[in-house]
Amino acid sequence: MSQLSQWPAPSRPGTVALREIRRYQKSTELLIRKLPFQRLVREIAQDFKSDLRFQSSAIGALQESVESYLVSLFEDTNLCAIHAKRVTIQSKDIQLARRLRGERN
Repeated sequence: MSQLSQWPAPSRPGTVALREIRRYQKSTELLIRKLPFQRLVREIAQDFKSDLRFQSSAIGALQESVESYLVSLFEDTNLCAIHAKRVTIQSKDIQLARRLRGERN
């Protein structure tokens, strides 16, 4: 007596990763957790001025902006890697993408 397996066949390598990439590209949800991001913002701000206070909406706006910037940067970085006939991004791809954008260190 042969029963069909209840588990789907295993996916090929990279299929799940590509599915995740497409899912996250469609979504608008924030991907960096709020509390670690907030701590980082406060730590960086402390270097400039002590006893700074932030509205929660300001932290939220910063996080939206940072995530949008990073997504855009990684898109450009990926294009640099593809241009070099690679599938893996490297730090030199990020440096090139930033250089082409006219950004400094």
